[in-house]
Amino acid sequence: MKLLKIIAENPNDKYISETIRSMIDGDIVCVPTDSGYAIACNALNNSAVSRLCAIKNIDSRKKSLSIMCSSIASAAEYAKISDNIFKSMRKNLPGHYTYILPALSKLPKEFKNRKEVGIRIPDNKVCTLLLQEAQFPIMITSLPTYNEADIDYATEPELIAQRYNGKITLVLNAGYIPLNPTTIIDCTSGEEIIVRE
Repeated sequence: MKLLKIIAENPNDKYISETIRSMIDGDIVCVPTDSGYAIACNALNNSAVSRLCAIKNIDSRKKSLSIMCSSIASAAEYAKISDNIFKSMRKNLPGHYTYILPALSKLPKEFKNRKEVGIRIPDNKVCTLLLQEAQFPIMITSLPTYNEADIDYATEPELIAQRYNGKITLVLNAGYIPLNPTTIIDCTSGEEIIVRE
């Protein structure tokens, strides 16, 4: 387990590259986002996606999986985006939103258990650099918080590294980040339905 100290507004290029190499190798990592820390992997690596689901105890047959993309154009390779949803995304992204959209066939089989995919284009320097260098979508999911005691294990990098040692390869440590869940908008019907604000 590596704990790499990173400055959120001026990330170290070496650590960004190391994180990308780790994901290319199929590893699970933990990265800072605009909604808190998230566990992440190469969204096109089915084995990594399966292991990430197991860490979070996600049943991909019942729950939507989310990916980060570098742009709406990139997201359109993996999700069907209608004209009216495109306008909404252009207005709100990058930002604190997850759009649930019909999934396209380029995603691996874990995603095909469901017909939709969550799309995020975060307003976060670390994520932006990761996505620019990766050239692949990054699957992300927030760290689980089942009760008040779990919050420290989702906001403090040292505790995250301790809890997930052996399950994830590295943590990009940007210091304490409070939990700040995204607004979720379900667009699978063609209309925007706010699931969580």
